Amino acid sequence: MFWRGVWGYLPANIVQGVVGFLAIILFTRLLSPEDFGRYALAFSVMTLAHVAVFSWLEAAMARFWAAQTPGAAQGHFASLYRTAFVLSAGFLVVTGLVVWLLPTDPLFKLALAAGLAGAPARCMVKLAQERFRAEGEVGKSARLDMAVTAGGLAIGVGFALAGMGAAAPLLGLGLAPLAALPFVLPGELKQARGGAFEAGRVRDYAMYGYPIAASLALTVVLSSTDRFVLDAYLGEAAVGAYHASYSIANRTLDVLFLWLGTAGQPALVMALERGGMDRLKVAAREQLSTFLLVGLPAAAGVALVARPLSEVLIGEELRTAAASVTPWIALSALLFGLTAYYFGQAFTLGKKTRRLLLAMAIPAGLNVILNLIRVPRFGLRGAAWATAASFGLGMVATLLIGRRVVALPIPWESLARCGVATGIMALVVSRLPPIGGLGELILDAGVGAIVYAAAALTLNAAGVRTVALGLMAGRGLRRAAA
Repeated sequence: MFWRGVWGYLPANIVQGVVGFLAIILFTRLLSPEDFGRYALAFSVMTLAHVAVFSWLEAAMARFWAAQTPGAAQGHFASLYRTAFVLSAGFLVVTGLVVWLLPTDPLFKLALAAGLAGAPARCMVKLAQERFRAEGEVGKSARLDMAVTAGGLAIGVGFALAGMGAAAPLLGLGLAPLAALPFVLPGELKQARGGAFEAGRVRDYAMYGYPIAASLALTVVLSSTDRFVLDAYLGEAAVGAYHASYSIANRTLDVLFLWLGTAGQPALVMALERGGMDRLKVAAREQLSTFLLVGLPAAAGVALVARPLSEVLIGEELRTAAASVTPWIALSALLFGLTAYYFGQAFTLGKKTRRLLLAMAIPAGLNVILNLIRVPRFGLRGAAWATAASFGLGMVATLLIGRRVVALPIPWESLARCGVATGIMALVVSRLPPIGGLGELILDAGVGAIVYAAAALTLNAAGVRTVALGLMAGRGLRRAAA
């Protein structure tokens, strides 16, 4: 199930990556540094609000679908969707009132209102995606994701050209899922036909899902506290530069981890539910080995090409400051990816999600303290250092606490081999001439990919040579049979 999902979700994650980079290229040029900073702040608030209100429903859909019997599935859907509708209505009323009364910049209020208004539609689409993922309907989930992602960018760019400023990207993020609902929601509500709202079921889902939502909220705090501290000390333009850098590094790594995690999480649930701990450990070891094979060189690569990457992707007013912190953000993205998409799965698999909340509270608190100490003295670099240190502590805390719930294996041999291959690649790329711009980016990326592939195959990092030889042997047998 894992590899079927990996290949099935590949087109969607290619679209995610392309759209992510296009968003940076376009919005850092179409918006002023101040507007880009307002967008970054509003995006952080929007994300935190969505996580606090809706993410527990999405987590429940992902975790409990596989355990539903044919007679109970209707109650599962009816309970989740009725709750989602009630929460959506209350969310729109409360957030509308809060934004209206908020004593702040009118341009920021407009951006914030645009982002918050789209949260209910995003929740409904996400519920459908989680159901598709859990059921193994890879094609449906991937197509929905691609449509919403590409549509959001197109709508956002249109509003930016129309002069909507910081609100433009957020309008795209809200209107794209809203446009998808007529094609998705009727089929999902059909799954609930014949079922009834069950308060006890919702209570159980909340007990499971809300600690996940709270831990995700703490993750948002981890990744956004720096923006508010930067705004307080250095202003919105500094926030814009930092967010541009964060978007480059984090988007690159997050797309890769999201790709593997989208396929991996339901595969781990299925392995545990239908094969027990022995089957789970085999599946988990394979997944982490794949994460390391892809994630380590990707993080190192982003750090190595920070300057030419910013020259290509980021507007001139933001690129110099952004390039200075990109390597630290790349490290943070790697640590977060390993935490969220692998070590953190121990709590959801064991249904002990309250412990996940504890694991994330530790680095979130540290992040606030470090930002208040380091940003006034070191500016953007201080924020990046604080974030990397906090995510590192978060990974260690999640690993240690999670092992008491479900002891997910660590393939140390794969870690060592992938690390050596990444080190060889980094050494070679660091010696290439700094010609600047797109030429340097293509040179560094091309040489780095070739060197890493050769080193990984030579070392058989994460068993990649064994897999490659097996595929070649299978293809040869099929040709011979034909």
